[in-house]
Amino acid sequence: MAHVAVVGGGAAGLSAAMFAAKNGLDATVFDTDASWLHKAHLFNYPGIDSLDGDAYLDVAREQAKRFGAEINQGEEVTAVTDEGDLAVTTEDGEYDADYVVLATGANRDLAEELGCELTDEGAVDVDVTMETSVDGVYATGAMVRTEEWQAVISAGDGAAAALNVLSRERGEHFHDFDTPADADEALGTLIDDE
Repeated sequence: MAHVAVVGGGAAGLSAAMFAAKNGLDATVFDTDASWLHKAHLFNYPGIDSLDGDAYLDVAREQAKRFGAEINQGEEVTAVTDEGDLAVTTEDGEYDADYVVLATGANRDLAEELGCELTDEGAVDVDVTMETSVDGVYATGAMVRTEEWQAVISAGDGAAAALNVLSRERGEHFHDFDTPADADEALGTLIDDE
């Protein structure tokens, strides 16, 4: 099974991990808990009338975990390498990955060290699927925009990256679209697991 290493545990990283894990991929989030969402209150996030950023992160983490993502809270990624195979390095060790999703806010250091191309404005250059110039490496959120930073946009970037990974793994365009019958089955599974 393909492994997706997600660097960052904000809206983009948790979205990428959730979509990947929900659809059968191994997903590990490396989260230093430094998301800007800790300073936010969400009034402008579809489906949320009013929610503190801390509460949103708690809900999103739990949702990603329920779908099978592993959250390595407090484990900072110090390097991402591409020496034939992708790997992320932390103080605790090195983790091989088939894909890496960078979701580190406006901090572009890991992308630059990895050799990802940048735009003239200094943002990480990505295509519509959020893939960088380094094969299998995706960048999301504030690192791919010079100023248009917003939680919904970031979550969408994470979803786009995960869906592209899933399409690559399956060899055809992948769509994550659930029906009411899927929801009934998922709810039954969650209730049985409790």
